[in-house]
Amino acid sequence: MSSAAVRIGVGTRLVHDGELVEIVEIHAGRTGMDVVLKCTSKQALIRASFNELLTSGATRVIPERDGPTGDDDFEPAGVVLAQLSGDERNEVIDRAAHVREVLTGFRSGSKELALPGEPRSEYRGDVPLSRRYASKARELGAGVRSIERWVQQFQKSGEAGLAPTHDRAGAGPGANVDSRWTETAVEVMVEHADQSRPSQTMVIKRTNARIVARFCEGVVEVPSRATAFRVLAELEKRYPTFRLSTKRNRDIADRPDGLYGKLRPTRPGEYMLMDTTRLDVFAMDPITLRWVQAELTIGMDWYTRCVTGIRLTPVSTKSVDAAAVLYQSYRPRPACKNWPTHAVWPEHGVPRSVLVDVQAVDGTFVGAAGPAIVPETVVIDHGKIYVSEHMTSVCQRLGISIQPARLRTGRDKGPVERFFRTIREDLLQILPGYKGPDIHSRGLDPESEAFFYLDELEAIIREWVAVEYHRRPHDSLVDPHVPGLRMSPAQMFEHGIARAGYIEAPRDPDLAYEFLKAEFRKVQHYGVDLGGRRYNGMSLSPYRNVASPFKGKAKGGWPIHYEPDDVTRAYFRDPETRKWHTLMWEHAPSMEMPLSQDALQFARKLAASKYTYPDDRLAVTDLLERWNLGLGSTLAERRMALRLSREDTLIDQSAALNDVGTLPSVARVMATADPPADEEPDTPDVPDPETGDDDAEDELDDYVSDFYADALEDA
Repeated sequence: MSSAAVRIGVGTRLVHDGELVEIVEIHAGRTGMDVVLKCTSKQALIRASFNELLTSGATRVIPERDGPTGDDDFEPAGVVLAQLSGDERNEVIDRAAHVREVLTGFRSGSKELALPGEPRSEYRGDVPLSRRYASKARELGAGVRSIERWVQQFQKSGEAGLAPTHDRAGAGPGANVDSRWTETAVEVMVEHADQSRPSQTMVIKRTNARIVARFCEGVVEVPSRATAFRVLAELEKRYPTFRLSTKRNRDIADRPDGLYGKLRPTRPGEYMLMDTTRLDVFAMDPITLRWVQAELTIGMDWYTRCVTGIRLTPVSTKSVDAAAVLYQSYRPRPACKNWPTHAVWPEHGVPRSVLVDVQAVDGTFVGAAGPAIVPETVVIDHGKIYVSEHMTSVCQRLGISIQPARLRTGRDKGPVERFFRTIREDLLQILPGYKGPDIHSRGLDPESEAFFYLDELEAIIREWVAVEYHRRPHDSLVDPHVPGLRMSPAQMFEHGIARAGYIEAPRDPDLAYEFLKAEFRKVQHYGVDLGGRRYNGMSLSPYRNVASPFKGKAKGGWPIHYEPDDVTRAYFRDPETRKWHTLMWEHAPSMEMPLSQDALQFARKLAASKYTYPDDRLAVTDLLERWNLGLGSTLAERRMALRLSREDTLIDQSAALNDVGTLPSVARVMATADPPADEEPDTPDVPDPETGDDDAEDELDDYVSDFYADALEDA
């Protein structure tokens, strides 16, 4: 029997730092055993620590006799036995018992564990070994040579040596095909990573042609068509070319060859992920009553996976929408009144288990939709809405670092990309109007199923995030000290506070106003003129007809901040008190909804083409009348109408959400309530168009069907 041990003492030879040395002395030192090494080539002496000598990777002992080594061409016992099926394992156990009986006379190999009747007469210790081999061969109906081979394998490797050998020579793609053909096929497949998807037949033909051109005719054996298809099927697993989408194939081809690395947050607020995606569900335009595509922008804390900001926008996303998402991290949105208690956070955003809210004890509790987390670093992609000069400057002033992700590398923002998939699979595909992730997954007519308005769809997403996403365990939220424990984002937030001992909270909520766009204007006796609109407020009184200290392009003007999606008000920061004040537009009292800057500009053009002396009041009135009649005929007008359908603005976040929980579809999705089986949903009465006695039926049908027909025509 060989031994894995090696004796080390005086006279033992080693290879140390590439030289052959011999131990000539061993003695006790102050820090342990020391050895003296003698170089055989230089006749020099080296003193070294015995412990360091054994653990150093530059030292190797030269054994005096053969034995097992780590680089032996033999699979470990665990690998060999793990491949066996149940029947094969039982066969190995039975064969090992026969071998032990041949060697010792006992199937267990020990006299203390002898079975009744053991040892049998033909296997007693005084019987020659050759006769025992012959007796076992007759008993099992095998040859004597087979029994001898079993004994040798058992003595060398134990039960693992008796296991049936599995031939691995045929493993791998194209094992029975010339490796040069397989390598050329891989070369052709990789070349199509950035091209359109090829067919397998074309790849085979191109590979065969390249083989002939490179090695000449007949040098490399070309596989048959069926074999070539099998080889490509195996190569497809490593180099996707034929099965997945071309975009997915490019993503796989761009994967790094080395180990995957990632940022590892250690506390809440250390990293915030921001991204925008187009939702796979159609929403209803409240102005034109037609479907529209929506984009979702979110901010997510990487450590806790808590969604701190949500913004749903029609058609496209602006930089102000990205600023609104970041603003919500400073001022969490108020929770809806019909949310369950466990989904509502305290107004300050700190969990109740960490901070006792006195107001909640008194019964005057005001809930928030999520935690208040000020990010230290924002991880974004290279979209223009995230890298605008204004947003980057404000982040610099507030001490927020911006870290762009690598181009076309979605794994740099893996958690937020996974969130988009989760919301599609767990929420959006249940809603009416779901159109699938791609054109191949789309239904026959999903546009006709669009049911929810944009603000209702955003309310549904917010409630799902608060009730479901924040409260269910995630596989990726674990404590390394307790690997089997899965936590929810809310629990991970509490865990992060307990671990870090603090949380980055907003120093001053008014800092969020700095995300708004600013223009310099002189303060006149009537207020300020911004884009042809007049704003006024009591806070402007000390600065009327007073030049500002600003120089250059802004000479004499005062900074006025405004939100492009709601020009009914502007914001002014008093340079003396440093307090923010709201300035109202002179025509705002006649408005019942926010008015965007794009909508006002379009209204002016519309009024100019209709009236000789138009003004803002006339332009807005005419625009609203046009929308109410369903005559929105240009793409710009349609987009502005969609913007006006939003009920929440960047600053006025305290407005209550629409109570959409009573809608049957929402109740079904959120599993909050089911409508009674015998109760039909209420449908609003649609007034019939005014008709006369002389109207024909086809004229009435044309009137109804064409009522909104021209509302979506492009300019």
